[in-house]
Amino acid sequence: MYTYSFEKLEAWRMARKFVVGIYRITALFPREEKYGMVSQLRRAAVSVCSNLAEGGSRFGVKDQMRFYNIAYSSLVEVLNQLIISTDLAWISPETFQPVREEIELLSAKIAALRNSRKARV
Repeated sequence: MYTYSFEKLEAWRMARKFVVGIYRITALFPREEKYGMVSQLRRAAVSVCSNLAEGGSRFGVKDQMRFYNIAYSSLVEVLNQLIISTDLAWISPETFQPVREEIELLSAKIAALRNSRKARV
């Protein structure tokens, strides 16, 4: 089976696992948030993974960096929404802390990926 270039990216593999975690956490949110915060969090998490994949498929360095920037921004969006969800007591601090640490690791991987491409420009 062929392995696409994005599948080789450690950041993409981390983001893929991250999406699964966000889906599990949001499954416990209030029902009335299904089309609100749950949808927003899930879409932003998937956006991280999808933009890493799309960036990995681009040949131009500037094009790659654009998608990696979007992935990073989507990750920050997820963090913001998780903080608000914690404020609303939909997520406990004990649940939030490991996810925040995962976000910090993933953001560092995305930043390193962006910086490696930036060095080529």
